[in-house]
Amino acid sequence: MSAPHLPKVAGIDPEVPVSTQTAAPLREIPAAPGAFIQDRLAGWVSDLTTLHELTERLAATATLDAALNELLHAGAALVGARRGLLVLERAGTTTPSTTLGLGLGPADLGHLETVERSATALGRVLDGPPDAADARDGIATPDLLGDQDLDPRHREVATRLGYAASYALPLASEAAGRLGGAVWFYDEPGEPSEKQRHLVGLYARYATEHLARLTELERARADIATVAEELLPSRLPRIPGVRLAARHRTGPQGGGDWYDALPLPDHALGLAVGSVGGSGPSAMAAMGRLRASLRAYAVMEGEDPVAVLSDLELLLRLTEPARTATALFAYCEPAARKVVLAGAGHTPPLVLGDRRCEYVETTLSAPLGMLACWEAPSVEFSPAPGETVLLYTDGLLRRTGDAMDRAFARLHSAAASVPKADRRDPAAVTDHVLRAMLPDGLDRSDSTEDVVVLAAHFD
Repeated sequence: MSAPHLPKVAGIDPEVPVSTQTAAPLREIPAAPGAFIQDRLAGWVSDLTTLHELTERLAATATLDAALNELLHAGAALVGARRGLLVLERAGTTTPSTTLGLGLGPADLGHLETVERSATALGRVLDGPPDAADARDGIATPDLLGDQDLDPRHREVATRLGYAASYALPLASEAAGRLGGAVWFYDEPGEPSEKQRHLVGLYARYATEHLARLTELERARADIATVAEELLPSRLPRIPGVRLAARHRTGPQGGGDWYDALPLPDHALGLAVGSVGGSGPSAMAAMGRLRASLRAYAVMEGEDPVAVLSDLELLLRLTEPARTATALFAYCEPAARKVVLAGAGHTPPLVLGDRRCEYVETTLSAPLGMLACWEAPSVEFSPAPGETVLLYTDGLLRRTGDAMDRAFARLHSAAASVPKADRRDPAAVTDHVLRAMLPDGLDRSDSTEDVVVLAAHFD
């Protein structure tokens, strides 16, 4: 009689003997298979977040100087350094166009300049072939003072300034080429890790593109400012009994604000300010034509400011019917202390003296180019000895960001606050008014408004 078979259970063979040895008790819970990957992903996300924040801060910079400062600080944070040096070079030259230090004073920069260029890591990334490995990965010098081949002058400067290691990186990209280079200094021997090099390399390539755009933008702004200055008086005339001063700032796109001062027969003086609608090269060209035309009309009919502006209105309407402009022309006789002026949609002059600070009451009139026939009464007034007549464009008021009525009040307050010791100097008057009206400075680059101020002080 055969032995009975044990019942079979799915997946278990009952005939396989069971081990008599028991497994050791589980003392630790093993890590999940994806924990390492999760840590790596978390690290990548953290690095990308940091890189994103730094590039956003860089992208928010609107001037080249601000971008260079941001680049130096961000690069130092990425590589773990405290000090740094950045050099920009003009294309095709080895002459630095901009040198900027982080944690380095002018004397420190002077010491660094005494080291031969080829003996430094920064010099090698600047002068090396663009496709060299150094141009991609940078040059790390982990122990400067321990390097037996180090240039003696470089060793002396490193000892004097107290840095022991450096990491140099070119500012280059495929689209922009090589613009310059940066180097960061360590107080102790060391070098950035592979991850740090990768992050700062990505950041530097993005920064290079941004710097290239800002460089072109600033070059264009400089060209526009040069053209605008050439369209305005190269110097102010000298007329007995009156002293002149002018300040002018052209917006980044080029605008149409202008001023003029020209000597007229019988020791008279013509003063004019105006603004052409629009911006850019077209507005600048129109401004030049308008100013030249007004000069011609002023020589022929300067004693009658209304006739001067009427002729200007006719010319503008016939030659440029789609354009508008404001203008103010004043005929001055310093010996007789007489000023006759007319304005076309322009802001009224301001008279400043020891006993008064007030706007000249002018008639309300439309800008040039808005009426079929422009004509408005002229205004005559007599400045007292020691008084200054201030002419300006509305760009000065708009730059404040205030409503026009508040901007006018602010201008009046700024003029009234000129110290008495400065009221007989037209240049000091204009500078004080500009400082009071524009605390951030006349050359603030984020404003699109032109600014013109012309001051005439009567002795």
